[in-house]
Amino acid sequence: MIDIDKWREIFDSLFRHKLRTVLTAFSVWWGIFMLTILLGAGNGLFNSATRNFEDEAINSFWIWTNKTSIPYKGLPAGRYIQMKNDERTVVENHPKVKHASSVRWLNGSQNRVSYQNKTLDYRVVSVHPDYNQVEYFKMDYGRWINEQDQVDRRKICVIGNEVYEGIFKNGKRGKDKEAADITDPSGHHIRIGEIDYKIVGKFTKNSRSQNERIYIPIFTEQRIAGTDRISNLAIELDEVSLAESEVVEKQVRAAIAEQLRVDPEDEQAIGIHNGVQDFQNFKTVMTLIQTFIWFVGIGSIIAGVIGVSNIMLILVKERTREIGVRKALGATPRSIISMILTEALVLTGLAGYLGLACGLIIIYGIQSVMEANDVELEFFYNPEVNVYTVFAALIILVLSGLLAGLIPALQAVRINPVQAMKG
Repeated sequence: MIDIDKWREIFDSLFRHKLRTVLTAFSVWWGIFMLTILLGAGNGLFNSATRNFEDEAINSFWIWTNKTSIPYKGLPAGRYIQMKNDERTVVENHPKVKHASSVRWLNGSQNRVSYQNKTLDYRVVSVHPDYNQVEYFKMDYGRWINEQDQVDRRKICVIGNEVYEGIFKNGKRGKDKEAADITDPSGHHIRIGEIDYKIVGKFTKNSRSQNERIYIPIFTEQRIAGTDRISNLAIELDEVSLAESEVVEKQVRAAIAEQLRVDPEDEQAIGIHNGVQDFQNFKTVMTLIQTFIWFVGIGSIIAGVIGVSNIMLILVKERTREIGVRKALGATPRSIISMILTEALVLTGLAGYLGLACGLIIIYGIQSVMEANDVELEFFYNPEVNVYTVFAALIILVLSGLLAGLIPALQAVRINPVQAMKG
């Protein structure tokens, strides 16, 4: 049965000391609120970084060349090194390499794309079919480049979603009603530079800049350009550890250096971006961020619990005479402890719940506004909070509040009724 008088006394005590109650409740509210906000922000960063890795193989290498910085076998420093198709063959033969694609970036007017009365500039890249194993492409319509496209030197292309929006929908506004009817662009022709290409597929990537690209078969582009030069190499490795990837990196660098007559130690001449190392660095940074978030959040909660404990001690001291009278009238130690702990429970529970609610409203409010306005930040995506985790923190906070109130409650039980009433 609910003891109405007991609850009336508790709330009367809380409202009688409004400033003290508000300040104590604020310290608890702030602890849970900050933990919720920090967890949401941390997950936003984590989701953004994770999403970036979803578009690319973790076990990947990107290789490019530049000017030499070290003389080698009588050849001077300062030579510009240019890779060709042969370098892909050398790399492809390494036992740890699963897929390798040459990449050649088109320049200037070659990036000019025309369709009917529209002319726009996009990034045009020529690649091997294996490129889809290094960077993952989610095909909305049609297909990716295949080996037969290479063999037959077909003039086909795969376009990103932003290219599709710009060419066929007049941007995202969709003002061109006739163009807006084209849902699947496969089969339509666009002019890239001075050459007509048939669209065979459309993809969507997480990055806007990648969605603004057009991919064509590299053998087709090289035949048109009359060259076998390439810009860089994209490689996917077998499952390897960080230490193994570093060994493979040295071996690949040495093989390419021998082919190009470059010093294997010349990292300026041959640059390699190690995706395995990137992923390991990402995991380390995220672990440090999450540790920091919990450190700050738990520190805020502890500060709140200490505040509750101090307030309960002051409360017992202020109510010494009242507690003495209660004991003189026959109040049991259990009833006195229950009164003090219930007050601590109400204060921590209510303030903690409000802190959790406010934090969730802000986190999911930001997420809703971003989705409604189609806002996408590269380093902050889908902020979310594991409600169970925060509820667990809230329960810990409430239990800690009870423990914090137990010390002054036990102190109240030891009060001598006679001395209390004299004081």
